[in-house]
Amino acid sequence: MSKENEKEITSFEKAMEQLEVIVEKLEAGDVPLEKAISLYQEGMKLSTICHDKLKTVETQLDEILQEDGERKPFVIQEDE
Repeated sequence: MSKENEKEITSFEKAMEQLEVIVEKLEAGDVPLEKAISLYQEGMKLSTICHDKLKTVETQLDEILQEDGERKPFVIQEDE
């Protein structure tokens, strides 16, 4: 996958869709070895993209937006 192609993948869904296509091709088992290695490497890059996007969302969910627009860490307050 080229750097330009990586930039084109702007959504988690698009990266997952491409990753699923690669997995289907590899699971079919009729891909030549060199092509399989190339697909595997591309799949790993897509997996990294998906992981990074999920991590970003997780970080955003760990914060809540206050009424004044300020973000603060989300903390569950337990009753004593």
